[in-house]
Amino acid sequence: MAIQGYETLDATDLAGLVRDKQVHPSELVEEVITRLESIHPRLNPVAHRLYEQARATAKGPLAQGPFTGVPFLVKDLDGYLADAPYSAGSRSLEGFVPDHDSELMARFRRAGVVIVAKTTTPEFGILGVTETALRGATRNPWNPEHTPGGSSGGSAVCVATRVVPMAHAGDGGGSIRIPASACGLFGFKPTRGRNPVGPDTLESWGGFVQRHVLTRSVRDSAAMLDATHGPEAGAPYTAPPVARPFLQEVGAEPGRLRIAFSTASLFGQKVAPECVAAVEDAARLCRELGHELTEDAPRFPKDELVRAYFVTVAANVSLELKAVGQRRGRAVTPDEVEPTTWVLGQLGDVLSAAELQYSREVIHQAARSTARFHERYDLFLDATLAHPPARVGELAPKPTDLLAMAALRRMPLKPLFLKLIDELGRHALERTPNTQLFNMTGQPAMSVPLSWSPAGLPIGVQFAGRMGDEATLFRLAAQLEQARPWKNRLPGVMSRA
Repeated sequence: MAIQGYETLDATDLAGLVRDKQVHPSELVEEVITRLESIHPRLNPVAHRLYEQARATAKGPLAQGPFTGVPFLVKDLDGYLADAPYSAGSRSLEGFVPDHDSELMARFRRAGVVIVAKTTTPEFGILGVTETALRGATRNPWNPEHTPGGSSGGSAVCVATRVVPMAHAGDGGGSIRIPASACGLFGFKPTRGRNPVGPDTLESWGGFVQRHVLTRSVRDSAAMLDATHGPEAGAPYTAPPVARPFLQEVGAEPGRLRIAFSTASLFGQKVAPECVAAVEDAARLCRELGHELTEDAPRFPKDELVRAYFVTVAANVSLELKAVGQRRGRAVTPDEVEPTTWVLGQLGDVLSAAELQYSREVIHQAARSTARFHERYDLFLDATLAHPPARVGELAPKPTDLLAMAALRRMPLKPLFLKLIDELGRHALERTPNTQLFNMTGQPAMSVPLSWSPAGLPIGVQFAGRMGDEATLFRLAAQLEQARPWKNRLPGVMSRA
């Protein structure tokens, strides 16, 4: 039997119902299974069903945490889940089932959630759209002709369609914030080192990747970060200590914030009018709330930083492909991965140590420059995406691109690879140019769903804060949520249901 009012409840609400014995976790699991099976044929967000494990877990006993009994979905990337398939969106990993939890998954379990399924992701989380040769395209619930973004696209779809109020996500170049913007959700990337990435992953894209959740409410994101953050033994990064629980920042007075804003593209050339309008609207709203707004933006050598980003990613893709080969006892072949993945891996193979180190130096200089920028401003505001969500297939490699990649597979010459990476940077970041900077600097950043396009697609705006200052972001997010509520706005596929 359907749970009355389920669509309006966030994870904190559901945890309260379980705690007060108004609903049993088993009922919630069945609700999620029904909803997931209803949307999957249209939107394709499911990578692996874990229904029987979820039913067994829901019977108890459950860990006592802030979300005891709340159903939860895990992205098929960004950390192992014991006894559940892990394919990372790649044919090369089909059949792999890890025997242990990553530290973050263990912390999710200790928070009390019941994991029901794993969600779709692009291959190894590389692309900003969730479309793979392994599973096909995952679609946006506001308009299935469009992408939900990536790499946490499946999780975003399931939160937006009220399958679950909260789901796991990870962000190495915007992969929490991009799908949050595309699907009308709250997406928060924590400070580098705030949440664990180990033990199987050491840095994850040179420290770019941070893992957390996608939510509809600000308080759910804050409460889950309270449950999962903290030092991890042996980790290369540790985030600055926090003054008090993040949940206490939700509803706290933010004071008069100094907010810089820009309607320009950080790494691209153009920003669509809808996205410009969203930033301008958010700036007006912040002024109305009493904050000080100044048009300004961080300054950095754009071309050098774009190359540094892709050099780092390429080196890590190369390592990932080698790790897959070692894990299964045979090397990955070109026909087992997508062309973009293979070419990035090949580039990683031919880069020198000096080239990688130079990229790290460029990134560290940008982090110092941005830190100086934040001596003048508490927050930076811009568009999360430079364009509304793309149509499904629009950003897939074109036949000419595939031919070029095929030639490079046979002729791995470094100058050609470096030329390709510059071209990749110019084109791949045109639609998603504003999120990567804060992966490189390690700062916390969030996408807030304040606007929708005339066509009815969500348009998120991004706020970035000082290193270690999630508190200010949560305070402002809660203020914006109260001023411009978004939690109960339904996507198109549900409105027409």
